[in-house]
Amino acid sequence: MTNVFSLLTLNCFGLWLPNTRRRLMALARELDQSHYQIVCLQEIQLHKYQSLLVEGCPDYPYALSEPYVHCPKGGLLTFSRLPIANASFEPYAERGLWYTPMLLDRLFFKGMLITRLPWNGIPVVVINTHLLANFAGDWERRGMYARVEEKQLRQLAETVRSQPADSIVIVAGDFNVPRGSDLYHDFLAQSGLTDLLAGDTRPTLRLPIHAQSRFSLAIDYILVRMPKAQPSKIDCDLCFGDKYRLGNRRPGYLSDHYGIELRIIVD
Repeated sequence: MTNVFSLLTLNCFGLWLPNTRRRLMALARELDQSHYQIVCLQEIQLHKYQSLLVEGCPDYPYALSEPYVHCPKGGLLTFSRLPIANASFEPYAERGLWYTPMLLDRLFFKGMLITRLPWNGIPVVVINTHLLANFAGDWERRGMYARVEEKQLRQLAETVRSQPADSIVIVAGDFNVPRGSDLYHDFLAQSGLTDLLAGDTRPTLRLPIHAQSRFSLAIDYILVRMPKAQPSKIDCDLCFGDKYRLGNRRPGYLSDHYGIELRIIVD
């Protein structure tokens, strides 16, 4: 068993758009050739996109998701090259109001896809998640979207705290909450997780041309809680920032988000 654990998270922008199939096929090719042991994907909005990714990643023997009507619950899919102990899905109790744009998030049944596995004699818990989209870009507590995000973050923090103390706990995904906001700081304090890119101001959302720059923020994360008695070295950085060949078309980005990669080395 290797002493290096590697993980990638990416909001793969799996919306019903003309070029989505080409992008996801290119993404699957890159993932299947990658070194990552675990991959956490978000925003897969159709079963056919999930099937495309699974079929395109045969080197990942485990593809985990929770079945739902038109897509995996929460739009979440976790790949693993490591044997899995078990997996479960926990929905967010608060998913927004029906009569607002939050309806879209309710239809995707957002929550947490929780995967447990042994690695190098250490229990590992990976929580893949995607929180409510904040269409207003207002993260003050009085904001309509921020109030729902705060409740989701509290539930997520409770789930993290309930994990065994001897486990490596990794929370990965699109939080839709910017680094440095009050919601961000409160969540870290409540959950006991560490942001390995704390203070990094690089945006993880790639905005289209002419979009408002105030939305160019760091909203994707890999957050970690290590066992106290486990000596380790941890590296984390953004990835998938370059353009890739999308079939026979000219090169393009794999998603409107950057990926984040994690590497844990234990003694």
